[in-house]
Amino acid sequence: MILVLVTIVHVIVCLFLIAVVLLQSGASADLAAAFGGGLGSQTAFGPRAGANLLTKFTTWAAVLFMLTSFTLAIISTRHNSGVGSVLDNTKTAPVKTAPAK
Repeated sequence: MILVLVTIVHVIVCLFLIAVVLLQSGASADLAAAFGGGLGSQTAFGPRAGANLLTKFTTWAAVLFMLTSFTLAIISTRHNSGVGSVLDNTKTAPVKTAPAK
């Protein structure tokens, strides 16, 4: 039950994060930066605008994405703890030994 709930929240957060990131404009998306107007600042990547609502949504969506990812990883390892490794069912080739001299 909890696995399904966390998975649903994870998918919703993923879709929201994709939408919020795609809605944001790039660092040099304005017309002045296209013609060299954004290079007058002394910062390394041009002038930085203040954090608007989309960047705050992006930050919180990324935090929720990481938390749900960790939660899904922990739940899946605890849920499948008795299964063992994937390599337990593989057959190994017989070891060839050199003849004694």
